Amino acid sequence: MNSIADTVQQQGAGAYFQSVPLEKAYRLLNHGPTVLVSAQHAGERNVMAAAWACALDFSPPKVTVVLDKATRTRALVEASGRFALQLPTVPQAAMTVELGTVSALQQPDKLVQSGVQLFAAPGHGTPLVAGCAAWLECRLIPEQHNQQAYDLFIGEVTGAWADSRVFANGHWMFETAPPELRTLHYVAGGHFYATGAAVVVPSQP
Repeated sequence: MNSIADTVQQQGAGAYFQSVPLEKAYRLLNHGPTVLVSAQHAGERNVMAAAWACALDFSPPKVTVVLDKATRTRALVEASGRFALQLPTVPQAAMTVELGTVSALQQPDKLVQSGVQLFAAPGHGTPLVAGCAAWLECRLIPEQHNQQAYDLFIGEVTGAWADSRVFANGHWMFETAPPELRTLHYVAGGHFYATGAAVVVPSQP
């Protein structure tokens, strides 16, 4: 994958790539977005799209994601024991569909073909996809029965970041952020919804 443009600096969202406290990491997934799953092992890197991912626990923060047995990314996750979830944005919808339908087993250069740019956060090794709204790097918690019977993987979040234009101080700010930073919610057949307007219920005294 040497032909992929790698960004080795803190540039997933340029100057807006900011750390998120791990105790707030669950909030990055609470609104149910489609995610991109990335992993690497023995010099091979890959990314796939997944619609079924969610927060699982607060402390330590954990996530779940469903990875089909037919995917190359799953094999890299199992071999390396690590993976990352990232939240693609509206301009990345076509790329997300491609990453979810084209397998690296049939098209080894699919990341190049889809225009994926990878980078690594300082102090972390899992490849992250540039241009997303948020990223969570995870350590796999092996649960062989769940993985084999249900394709369900559990990860402990070891690093979390977000684009500070759309997530700051532990909160999403979709209503004030640029519309191109809205996250995607998959329905079927290439049909997504973008995150919409906020509905806030006042706290009761």
